[in-house]
Amino acid sequence: MIIDCHCHAGSGDGLTGPWDTRAPLQDYLRRATVAGIRRTVLFSAFHSNYAAANQQVARIVASRPDRFYGFAFIHAERDRGRVHKLVEIAVKRYGFVGIKIHRHDAAITRDICVAARAYTLPVLYDVAGEVSVCELLAQEYPDVNFIIPHLGSFADDWRAQLALIDHLVRHPNIYADTSGVRRFDLLQQAVKRAGAAKLLFGSDGPWLHPGVELAKIRALRLPSSQEALILGENFRNLISTVKRHRTLSLVSGW
Repeated sequence: MIIDCHCHAGSGDGLTGPWDTRAPLQDYLRRATVAGIRRTVLFSAFHSNYAAANQQVARIVASRPDRFYGFAFIHAERDRGRVHKLVEIAVKRYGFVGIKIHRHDAAITRDICVAARAYTLPVLYDVAGEVSVCELLAQEYPDVNFIIPHLGSFADDWRAQLALIDHLVRHPNIYADTSGVRRFDLLQQAVKRAGAAKLLFGSDGPWLHPGVELAKIRALRLPSSQEALILGENFRNLISTVKRHRTLSLVSGW
């Protein structure tokens, strides 16, 4: 089963770009179905109130629980003091299986790492090129798994991406997703040096085409066992220890 570990959904409340305005899934789902992607991790668009945004995503996930996983988007600074409560709601009420943080909002905090540890949740943290933080995360929270999207930089910072590969090699709890990585040779190097067990397929949908992003993984021409790790098995392993709770029924609103 192919799992896309990186897709936004729902409406933001800003107007600076698609990322904080609206993330519609209709075209994404059509493209993902054609590509053979069967499950997708959803988290919200950028928003000024992630409690409300996570509830939007929860409705989408509840409408098709066999198709979607949910991650709770948290603002590290604005949500300070209520991080644990937001995560508790996300896990116990919505059945979410991870946390999403973006450096564009604020740098990750101990509150988030502690909440992730409490529920054994993976944290997908977009470091926006600041990959040196992986050294601190790996040392301070060795029992929390961190997924660094875009191999460390959506801005195509090859220096940051090379540095992240070093972290993948050295730290057991640092992973990367493949979404939006434009330099194919760096994907090749990541697999060669860190191994397929440290990479997860992601698309950064709905704005990037999931079929195009998937084609990059196919183009690596890996043995089927290694390709299967990247395309879904690694993600399933990361959420296998999540302290699951039954999801409450939510009215679909997407």
